[in-house]
Amino acid sequence: MDIRTYLAQQRLVFDGGMGTYYASRNRSSHAECEWANLTNPDEIAAIHRAYLEAGCHAIKTNTYSVNRLIFSEADCRKLLKAGFEIASSLPGDPFVFADIGPIQPPDDRDLLAEYRFVVDEFLACGAEHFLFETIAATTAMHEIAAYIKEAKPDAFVLISYAPQPDGFSVSGRLVSELCLETSEDANVDAVGLNCICGGRQMVSVVRKLLPLPGLFSVMPNAGYPTVRGNRTFYDGDPGYFASQLAELEGMGARILGGCCGTTPEHLAAYTAGVDHSHPAGIPYPAAASVSRGSVMAQRADPFWTLLNDPLRKPIAVELDPPADPDVSRFMRGAWELHGNGADLITIADCPVARPRMDSSLMACKLHRELGIPTIPHMTCRDRNLNATQALLMGLCAEGVGNVLLITGDPLPSASRDEVKAVYNFNSRKLIRYVDSLNKAVLPAPFHIFAALNLNVRNFDVQLELAKKKEDCGAVGFFTQPVLTAQALENLILARKTLQGKILGGIMPVVSKKNALFMNSEIAGITVDEKIISAYEGADRARGEELAVEISTRIAEGIAPYIDGFYLMTPFGRTGLVVRIMDSIRQKGLT
Repeated sequence: MDIRTYLAQQRLVFDGGMGTYYASRNRSSHAECEWANLTNPDEIAAIHRAYLEAGCHAIKTNTYSVNRLIFSEADCRKLLKAGFEIASSLPGDPFVFADIGPIQPPDDRDLLAEYRFVVDEFLACGAEHFLFETIAATTAMHEIAAYIKEAKPDAFVLISYAPQPDGFSVSGRLVSELCLETSEDANVDAVGLNCICGGRQMVSVVRKLLPLPGLFSVMPNAGYPTVRGNRTFYDGDPGYFASQLAELEGMGARILGGCCGTTPEHLAAYTAGVDHSHPAGIPYPAAASVSRGSVMAQRADPFWTLLNDPLRKPIAVELDPPADPDVSRFMRGAWELHGNGADLITIADCPVARPRMDSSLMACKLHRELGIPTIPHMTCRDRNLNATQALLMGLCAEGVGNVLLITGDPLPSASRDEVKAVYNFNSRKLIRYVDSLNKAVLPAPFHIFAALNLNVRNFDVQLELAKKKEDCGAVGFFTQPVLTAQALENLILARKTLQGKILGGIMPVVSKKNALFMNSEIAGITVDEKIISAYEGADRARGEELAVEISTRIAEGIAPYIDGFYLMTPFGRTGLVVRIMDSIRQKGLT
């Protein structure tokens, strides 16, 4: 029977977690599972049969991790072919799905090309049903679905995303958005969710998706994993798992099965022990919708208000957090800056990848104790997705309404053996993630700002990235300092191109040594040779006079193209920045 006809009449029950079940039966690691297609095919066939005997109608080929990033090309061909042949030789004529797990190139390798290679091997074997599972984003999914349908128009394509319990994928996207976007693709026959979540968590995630988009698939884990003796175990009760799967079926899922830890016993409990007679056409009650349209108005942010005033150009001043637990100088400096006209204090997140006091904690302290509007920088370098969400919820509770999201300076090579960067995602993905939190989780959304480097050689590429950041949810940009004519030209181009607010960067140069250091050792900063030569022989007092003169001149040059000024405090010299702010105001630029 054609799978579409089958699904029009009844639910389709998939098998469970091949890797974990194989490991438990053979007291081996998951890594050996795919090799068993060649070294132990009878065991793989026996596992497939056990799931079919448990009442499953569809099985996945034992090929989840088979791709050219993990195996050699020659081994991939052999493993994919053997996995498909083992599954296709089983009695009972089950629906055999070519199983393709996530492919994650560590470099610039073409992701679509890697998926095409695997698909081509399966097509050569005669595969008609394709499952892409544990996917984190839509990247290459639309293209590979179209590729399959062009080669085999009657093929059935199921794309399944992996949700965390909070409803986000590890890429920082809401799985509800991923499923809805994918369900609108005519080349995709079904969408769904699998892995990471257990049954109860999956129920919670799916409830937020109701009503479900089209043919929907759910394959939760068998509960939460535990580690014993360096091995991972899932001890979820089969009866409990079956009850959760039955609830998911009641919500409208037509394709059901299991992922990590689900054994034939779990699926047998579902197929034999629960009532599946949910009346067709009666939808499961949809989740109550919460309107967030007026949330921004509930917490008016003073800086954002100023930034949207056409008669004002507010001033944001960056102040590095302390390098030790003594916050007295930082607090005094912030108070001095704010008292003399700084509308916002921005706080860097461990600049140049050296540990300093946490920028978010300092932002909360300034906001709570001194009432100063703040914007903490947040990098992709030091936090994974969970830590990022936890921190953002804390900032939201403290009333901090703005964040500046950046990739972050790389770790010095000498530190990498001791300190590991995280980079769970790049700045664009981080922006999209926070934007998703704004829409679905946070009671008062953040204004998301991003960085714009005006000093790169190929500024067209930087501008394209900035537009993508806007598409992901950025509402404004803090630029790198303007210290060359080329940087000013790039700023003018950015003004013409971008929709968001722009805060023009001004970094006072205090000496020739300081200028040479910035040119040579600070990424993203270029100082004009004329500025460097102006400091020749200048003492500290003359250096500060030049800093005020040059910074004011730069402010005059950039003022027509920006919505606000972004001053960076050199060496904690808040008094110098106060002088520059006074000079800018005297010119009538704010």
